[in-house]
Amino acid sequence: MSTLGVSHAHGDHIAVTAANGVEILRYVYRPDPVAFESRKPYAHPVRTLAGNAVTGYRPNDHRWHKGLQMTASHLSGQNFWGGNSYVHGEGYLPLPERIGSMRHDGFAGFAVEDDRLAVTERLTWVENGGAEWAREERGLTVHSVDESAGAWSLDWSIRLTNTRAEPLVFGSPTAAGRELAGYTGLQWRGARDFTGGTVFAPGTDAEAAELMGTRSPWLAFTTEHDETDDHSTLVFAHAPENLDEKTAIHPSHWFVRSEPIPSLAFSWAFFEEFELPPGESFAYRYRMVVADGAWDRDRVGAYLEGLPC
Repeated sequence: MSTLGVSHAHGDHIAVTAANGVEILRYVYRPDPVAFESRKPYAHPVRTLAGNAVTGYRPNDHRWHKGLQMTASHLSGQNFWGGNSYVHGEGYLPLPERIGSMRHDGFAGFAVEDDRLAVTERLTWVENGGAEWAREERGLTVHSVDESAGAWSLDWSIRLTNTRAEPLVFGSPTAAGRELAGYTGLQWRGARDFTGGTVFAPGTDAEAAELMGTRSPWLAFTTEHDETDDHSTLVFAHAPENLDEKTAIHPSHWFVRSEPIPSLAFSWAFFEEFELPPGESFAYRYRMVVADGAWDRDRVGAYLEGLPC
């Protein structure tokens, strides 16, 4: 196991460095300069222990894609995803009056151990006109930094409470009428190297296009990097309660593309909307494993089983 180095540039970002000197995570919480991109915190760059970048930032096809970030593409008529908004029958339109933001309000917890960083962040979701719609408690935990396995893990949790006097309605472009565009929720934008990469899930030989809109405990994404002989594997995994109909507010489905852009989201409203009543909360927990090498299905499954809950 490895010893972590953690630095905090107050008002700007938190950086995590592995024992070999590689900065494996930078979590940026300063306000973004461009309101149309939906100002909110994000993780970028994210790197493997060998130093390969696995996240993209402001790509020329979608400037509002920023590493790993929490989003809500359709929320009661507002867009907390960023960029053009989908309107049924009209397509994607530049509607800046719909773009909301997520305001960093501070850290309620910040614990650093030799091989673990656990952060609790407080945020407020603010609609375009300035009204505060929701309070979020976000958990970020870096752990299981394993040099022998060439892997480390990031856990990301959300607990969101509706502070409006009316329900919050969560949806997606697919829920609004566009086929196979159910993106919303925690979203990863891959580095360019991941374009055309291999995507796989447990118990099936289906590829990325066939996995769009499906459900499974985890999804893995592998690629070969430009300029080097290195491969990387990312594993995106649900906590068990996310897929439990008794505990989850709504079923989750994968939004995943390998081409023309590498992107994945734990979509919580892919096919249909759901409501969060006033004063009520919902919670989800997610895990991302960042690994060197091209892992296969068996290795991913075995590694996930060996991680702490």
